[in-house]
Amino acid sequence: MEITLLLAVILTVGFMAAKAGQALRLPSVTGFIAAGVLLGPSGMHVITAEATSNQLGHFTQIALMLIAFGIGEHLELKRLKVTAKTVLSICLTDTIVALILVGGGILLTAWLITPTGTALFFRDYLVLAVVLATVSIATAPGTILFITRECRAVGPLTTTLLQVVAVNNGLAIVLFGVTVVLARQMVGAGQAILPIIFVILAKISFSLLLGIVTGLVIDFVIHRLEDRGEMLTAGLALLLLSGETARFLKLSPLLVGIAIGFTIVNRDRRDVRLFRTLNSFEPPIYVIFFTLAGAHLDFSAITIAGWLGFIYFMLRFITKKLGVYWGGGFAGASPAVRKYLGLALIPQAGVAIGLIFLINSDPSLHVYANILTPTVLVGVLFAELIGPACTKFALDKAGEAVDFSTGKAKVAHQRSREFFLEEARDAQLVPWSWKKLTPASTPRGAVVFGVSHQSTVNGLARMATLLAHHFKAQPVAVSIETARDGKLKRFDARELFEYAAQEATSLGYALHTSELRAEGVARGIIAACRERETLTVLLGYPFHRTESSFNKIVEEISSSVTCPIIIVRFTGILHTERILVPIVHTTDLETVSDTLCALAHVGKHTITLLRLLSTEMQEREVKDYEKKLYNWAAGRNLPFVKCLATKADARLETIIKEAQTHDLLIMAVSEGSGIKKMLLGSLADDVASNCQRPMLMVHHPRPQHGKIISST
Repeated sequence: MEITLLLAVILTVGFMAAKAGQALRLPSVTGFIAAGVLLGPSGMHVITAEATSNQLGHFTQIALMLIAFGIGEHLELKRLKVTAKTVLSICLTDTIVALILVGGGILLTAWLITPTGTALFFRDYLVLAVVLATVSIATAPGTILFITRECRAVGPLTTTLLQVVAVNNGLAIVLFGVTVVLARQMVGAGQAILPIIFVILAKISFSLLLGIVTGLVIDFVIHRLEDRGEMLTAGLALLLLSGETARFLKLSPLLVGIAIGFTIVNRDRRDVRLFRTLNSFEPPIYVIFFTLAGAHLDFSAITIAGWLGFIYFMLRFITKKLGVYWGGGFAGASPAVRKYLGLALIPQAGVAIGLIFLINSDPSLHVYANILTPTVLVGVLFAELIGPACTKFALDKAGEAVDFSTGKAKVAHQRSREFFLEEARDAQLVPWSWKKLTPASTPRGAVVFGVSHQSTVNGLARMATLLAHHFKAQPVAVSIETARDGKLKRFDARELFEYAAQEATSLGYALHTSELRAEGVARGIIAACRERETLTVLLGYPFHRTESSFNKIVEEISSSVTCPIIIVRFTGILHTERILVPIVHTTDLETVSDTLCALAHVGKHTITLLRLLSTEMQEREVKDYEKKLYNWAAGRNLPFVKCLATKADARLETIIKEAQTHDLLIMAVSEGSGIKKMLLGSLADDVASNCQRPMLMVHHPRPQHGKIISST
């Protein structure tokens, strides 16, 4: 098959398999590997051995350099100072346990299952055991890095995980070199140990030195470039050049790549734009890399060394769990790290395969390759099919993976009443410190908000009360019980109402409540709105629904009510002192006007109006837009306003960058659904998914029957 057509097939099948895996809540990398198995020798034989070694081998080398470089980014010294004790304790304990448990288990198993009459001596069993024990230390940096990025995982477990991956792969490379020397001595074909060990240490040192020098060169060059295309070209060229130099000098490209990333991220000026630029280049390379990795998994190996390979996998699985648990305990690591980090380290692939293939090229140890190679391949087969799901599960359970149905990190569910603590870390609320508000003597209308989670009800109650004060209305909390809930309903409406009432009272307002039963959440909210003159509806982005089902709820409500709908997304601690309002269209100002005024008029706030313009705009036009923003703010009596009009190549990046110095974002949601939304997308949704700041997403009311309840 032509290489171009083969690439197209790999990308297409890999992409489709990843999507199928995501539907089953599996990481994308599992889909890529499954696609490789399907296309490889164990499946349709589309990807041949010649293609993987000759035609497509270059993509593997590129991917390995990118993976190593990405791992190096997480070895920032400031972070390492905090986690060094934990990382070293875990890695050393894991290594010792692997040598004892995997080595001892393989020694016993190989001796028991070897057919009678086989000419193997104790030293042969010992060589097999020691080599496999050393190889078992290695993990799959590419798989783990890909999953952490896909899950947008952030937290102590993720940081420790990536640091442990870098360190234990380095240890695996060093110990494997020493093990090979010892194995040669055991079979009587070795040279003096000390000179060989010196050569190994020299190669490691020169690998790190090459990486450091390349990192300094890249930092010098990238710091002087502004164009992202130039950064990508120069950075990738230097990365690949260093990788090929390492191969030519028989050094370790993995260590070189890690050292490059480590050098750049620890420079005083810390210019990490190259990492971000390469992120956009990596996805198709990763699809090819992991699909090719799957193609290497030959199921026929199971018939050769199936039992030994399966036992190797199980022993390694236990080793990772015990090594992390004990090592983390010695260092005083957090319970989440001790409990879940071992599970996250299960994937094993490229490094282990690379190490074991070195045995094939060693004349003195080649006799063992017929057992070692299929054993490791079977272990890798299980580790790559099961491992990615284990890593994702660990990140989920630790509460550090983003739930793509909510855009926020999840916290593990607890039993019964402990359910109310779910997502508590992502919806913290600063106590009200300004003076209490004075309600209108005769309230007109209502601000309705739905309650379903203890972790978000206080934040929704505060926002609803502030809006009610602005409209001179009353805040109304609504609890919807659907037929689907039945006995499985996971919250007590009275408790949630009590939490919401306490928050409203702290602001000086009395909360009104309503319990309704309806066919669905949307129907219940619509019914609540029709019972009273509703001026605004607030909905907290849910933790237990998928994004698509929640969007359907919003669409149904917006098509039936004549007032704005505000979606509140909680991330981190909710502050309102520094507010950022990104504006793409002039109509966005009117959409967010009431929401912004409701917050700004109750205390001293700093407000930034950020008008995003196309790069073709003239400077004079940019200044005109800033003047219009100031005039608009003055007309709404908004104090402490900073107006910025900026030409943006990438709106999302511009907003995220500006959001770093703000506490809260308020954005108008571009109207559209179905094909229009699919084609044009939603900037507000993209910001909410990528920006770790609390956010209010305001949907403008839709015209109905020629009548709209005005929001101004």
